[in-house]
Amino acid sequence: MTLWMQMSLDGFAEGPDREIHWPVVDEELCGSFLDELRAADLFLYGRKTYEIMADFWPTADTDPAISTFYVDFARCWKQTSKLVFSRTLRSAGWGTRIVRTDVIGEVERLRAESDCDMVLFGGTEMAGYFMEHGLVDEYRVFVHPLLLGGGVPLFRAPIEASGLHVVDVMTFDSDVVQVHYQQAVRTA
Repeated sequence: MTLWMQMSLDGFAEGPDREIHWPVVDEELCGSFLDELRAADLFLYGRKTYEIMADFWPTADTDPAISTFYVDFARCWKQTSKLVFSRTLRSAGWGTRIVRTDVIGEVERLRAESDCDMVLFGGTEMAGYFMEHGLVDEYRVFVHPLLLGGGVPLFRAPIEASGLHVVDVMTFDSDVVQVHYQQAVRTA
């Protein structure tokens, strides 16, 4: 499982009022996202993030004024299977299955049953929950060139200490830096 998360330089994934619309997102950055996301088998969301995505992407490719990139991303989003973890969401379309209970069990089952490439897009609560349970194998952290001065940090206690190694680092024209880490191989 790979966690994808936007983060300010001072370590926040959400602003002081839990806002999430501050990242610098342009087509160069999104093009990189799309190249990687096409390889994913399953997108994982918390309810709030899923609802943001589902409000826009299902029909984005029908807007004649939208750029080619956004058309491609909308098609990728609609074609990729999705799981949303929520106790309150009643229905979801676009190849989405709702998991209401035993979130950890569901993810562990998916990991054990298949070679499923999962990408987690949940907010900080969902990310923290998965990190707390040792389910994140890789991190793609997109560090944005701004200081929020407060908000919700991406990494919060309790997280089990673990070693990571850098897979790659990419710098974009927008000065966003993507750092891709993998869990280090643990030896006994």
